[in-house]
Amino acid sequence: MSHEGIATRSVMRSVAFLGASALAVSVLAGCSDPDPAGKPLAGQDIAPAARAEIADGGTLHWAVDAVPETLNTFQSDADAATTRIAQAALPSMFRFDAAGRPERNPAYLESAKVVETEPKQVVLYKLNQQAVWSDGREIGAADFAAQWRALSGKDSAYWTARNAGYDRIEKIQRGDNDLEVRVTFGQPYADWRSLFSPLYPKEVMGTPDAFNDGARRKLKVSAGPFVVKQIDRKSGEVLLTRNPRWWGERAKLKEIVLRAVPRDERAAALAAGDLDLAEVDPAAAKRIALAAPPRPQSPSAGGSATPLMGPERRSLTPAQKRDKARFRGFEVRKSLEPAYTQLALNGGEGPLADERVRRGVARALDREELAKLVLSPLGLPAEPVGSHLALSGQAAYADNSGAIGGQDMAEAQALLADAGWVPGGPVEERKKGEKAAGSEADKPKKGSGSEKSEKDSKKDSKKDSEKESGKKGDKDSEKESGKKADKDSAKDSEGGDDGTYIVGEDNKADGDEGEHLAQDGKQYGSKQLPQGGVPGAYAPQGTAAPAGAAVRPLAKDGKALTLRFVVPQGEGSQSLRTVADRIGIMLERVGIRTVISKVSDESYFKDHIASGQYDLALYSWPTSAYPATDARPIYAKPVPAADGSLNVEQNYTRVGTDQVDQLFDQAVATLDESESRSLIRKADSRIWAAAGSIPLYQRPQLTAARTNIANAGAFGFGTPLYEDMGFLKKGSGAPAPSSQR
Repeated sequence: MSHEGIATRSVMRSVAFLGASALAVSVLAGCSDPDPAGKPLAGQDIAPAARAEIADGGTLHWAVDAVPETLNTFQSDADAATTRIAQAALPSMFRFDAAGRPERNPAYLESAKVVETEPKQVVLYKLNQQAVWSDGREIGAADFAAQWRALSGKDSAYWTARNAGYDRIEKIQRGDNDLEVRVTFGQPYADWRSLFSPLYPKEVMGTPDAFNDGARRKLKVSAGPFVVKQIDRKSGEVLLTRNPRWWGERAKLKEIVLRAVPRDERAAALAAGDLDLAEVDPAAAKRIALAAPPRPQSPSAGGSATPLMGPERRSLTPAQKRDKARFRGFEVRKSLEPAYTQLALNGGEGPLADERVRRGVARALDREELAKLVLSPLGLPAEPVGSHLALSGQAAYADNSGAIGGQDMAEAQALLADAGWVPGGPVEERKKGEKAAGSEADKPKKGSGSEKSEKDSKKDSKKDSEKESGKKGDKDSEKESGKKADKDSAKDSEGGDDGTYIVGEDNKADGDEGEHLAQDGKQYGSKQLPQGGVPGAYAPQGTAAPAGAAVRPLAKDGKALTLRFVVPQGEGSQSLRTVADRIGIMLERVGIRTVISKVSDESYFKDHIASGQYDLALYSWPTSAYPATDARPIYAKPVPAADGSLNVEQNYTRVGTDQVDQLFDQAVATLDESESRSLIRKADSRIWAAAGSIPLYQRPQLTAARTNIANAGAFGFGTPLYEDMGFLKKGSGAPAPSSQR
């Protein structure tokens, strides 16, 4: 199963208890600031170098999760590898700068602007006169028109995953010459820059058969610094080679090999010399970081160049000394992804259908504490996210969390009491098989996970620390000290036999404090969609939970307030479970009990989140430069479908309001960029007030790279420039490129 992203669409229920007082809170935090968007919390960490410093040639071996099932980014099974190939081999009219804002791509566009607004919006594209497809044909209006027709949604024979924006186009025409393309919109469209990125040739978009099947396994025609030379599914590799017809700066690398390597095997592959560049999880990053001395912080990297917090280098264990030798020549480059981890609250049924209960949960959370626990050990800026729709640095960002307020235990308890949940109320004994007051979901079956006691937790912590210290690892091989030890640790931490446990029993939490950091390297659900489409949601990352002071449980009508917190049980998801534990302890302090239910990774989203079989869940959303288009399906109010079911689209929290929908509609239809941003921020303020989801922290991005690789690594918000990637010239003190070894 891919863990590269999911899309979550709107769910049900308008907010019944959203009073005027909630919305009276300032819409924009820091509204006196002329630019509430601010700057990115962490910049790119890509070891920037001038092209003159980079050697000509070499092969870069770059890890991906899987060989993509399709090379067509507009199909439902497109994934992150699909997007990576498209960025290297296809035109994009706009790309993202280091702050996540769209900028004209000069390789393809001389200019693009709105030239008419009345009676219709008209955008005029002036193409780079050197821009040609790999077969020699000029890129032109015919390609734009073919893509519009395929993605307009008017022909169901095209199996498209998205048509946002294309459905607003009325016609596409050639301009005054072959280099001009006029796009006329039937309805105003603020996010017009999201279109035609990527742009496919008319040979791919021209017919349903070509669209549906022609670009799944190969790209016969492309137009980027690289072309797709070969896809070898047996060996799990995609070979990209220089495009001989590329008119821009010649690519420094001769080849890029995208190699499918599971996340938990990447450390071993790096140590073996099979990879040069790979995103890794925090545990692997700590091991790799031992091999490279801390780098000086560069101005462009913000807080991302500060060292990972790890062991004292002067007192390394034998296992750590082996890691230091194995990973010599590598370093960890880190930034923050354009994505954030959230707590989702299912407002479709159960106690959380009451907005007062959701708001009570939100007020019990210490988001600053969670951000610090996750990001501080990685040397990354630890600030909670203040928006559902953008991140710091992106144009639409403003901290609107004041619409819900910060942690306030007294206020949380007052909200819960107003909803009828009182401390120490009488609780009826449940009959065998009767469900608790949480969601109506069934508990997981026996054997799907485990129950963990305080004693088990302490035992497991001791075992893990022994392994980490090397007491039992002096004779271990690379697999035994690394990958196998991690797997054993995860298995040990599972313990028990039934997949369900109650957070806060004996005031203890699952896992070791600070051991499981920001991300588990997994993302749950359907595939990630590229720029301009509905973004995917990612599974979160976490840390261990401390003990907390318990209070009397809340009860109402004879039932305790117990919420089912669903988490995946896979060996790579320990960090997610520790975040759930910490949140559970925070909720216990106001009298809310949480029951952690571990379910299989494969069923986590399909059978639980998407189907509404949960009360609380953690996953992450990528943010977009085009929130009016991309975020609307995530927060739109659910509507009844023709068959009587509820169409929740991508809003798995099932919380939405007519007002939020109207603000999105207004934002996407205005061509005044300042007004559009203001409307987006107002929508975000109201999403906060509805308390269907609570943003926690921005996801870290950790990339292991050979120290002599330049212009590649943790890209943050920015679009990679494939033609500038390469190996530094000899004499720089770095190892030789892998292709020269």
